[in-house]
Amino acid sequence: MYSKEEALLIKKEFWTAFAEAYPRKWLLYDTKIKDVTFKFYIDNKKAQVLLDIESKDEEKRKIYFEKIESLKTILLEDYLPEAILERNFYLESGKIISRIWIEKSGVSLNNKNNWEAIFDFFNETMTQFEYFYFEHEDYIKDLEINT
Repeated sequence: MYSKEEALLIKKEFWTAFAEAYPRKWLLYDTKIKDVTFKFYIDNKKAQVLLDIESKDEEKRKIYFEKIESLKTILLEDYLPEAILERNFYLESGKIISRIWIEKSGVSLNNKNNWEAIFDFFNETMTQFEYFYFEHEDYIKDLEINT
């Protein structure tokens, strides 16, 4: 087990190394849709690339998710065959969000031998996710279009 300070240092080192390996600006919070964000996640069992729809307005969350869900075949066939779509994803806090994600299991933040594979996974997966988003952004953003 690592102390809190050691764990924070490893995390900082990990993210610094990732930024050096792939020095580019990721879309992340810049989707132009309030409460719709891309995220990287890593712990001691898995790495994930996430698209979270966290709108407090249940109807908006539902519409955004359904728009992406209506593009599921394209997402899976052309971009991310292993993507998982979950309309009601429960966070540890109890909050319900919608989440689309891809996971690489069997990797650990604490194992530096895994870092290169995690970096590659993050880069390849997020890049494909961004391509998908940019291709369908106007449709996803337009709340007037009902699926």
